[in-house]
Amino acid sequence: MEPIEILLVEDNPDHAELTRRSLMSGSVANRVAWVKDGQEALDYLFKKEPYANAPRPGLILLDINLPKVNGLEVLKKIKETEDLRVIPVIMLTTSDRDEEALKCYNFGANSFITKPVKFTEFSEKVKSLKLYWLLVNRPPKSDAS
Repeated sequence: MEPIEILLVEDNPDHAELTRRSLMSGSVANRVAWVKDGQEALDYLFKKEPYANAPRPGLILLDINLPKVNGLEVLKKIKETEDLRVIPVIMLTTSDRDEEALKCYNFGANSFITKPVKFTEFSEKVKSLKLYWLLVNRPPKSDAS
């Protein structure tokens, strides 16, 4: 099975680096593309410059609180778009509010993860995500790229 592309949408460089390191640890050789705000994420997904040749991600890790376009709006656009709606979207946030989780699920999120404050806890959560979404879960086949 071909490794899938992971799109990480995170405005905090420290969180992004920690997430990337956690995803890259182990033997799964997935490529992680990182964009820093919601508008960049939409440009990437809809293949606007400079992302015209970007591969279609097989998994999206999406922070909720983003500059330019917030994560909920990005999620909504993903799930409204036929070619993108089957891509699993995992919402990441520092908030633990039930209302926020409910909004994400109502917009079609596949998972809602609260970022722990401690490095080791966060790293373990990301590794668990990787294990399930990249090794256990079977996504549908797609002709889109």
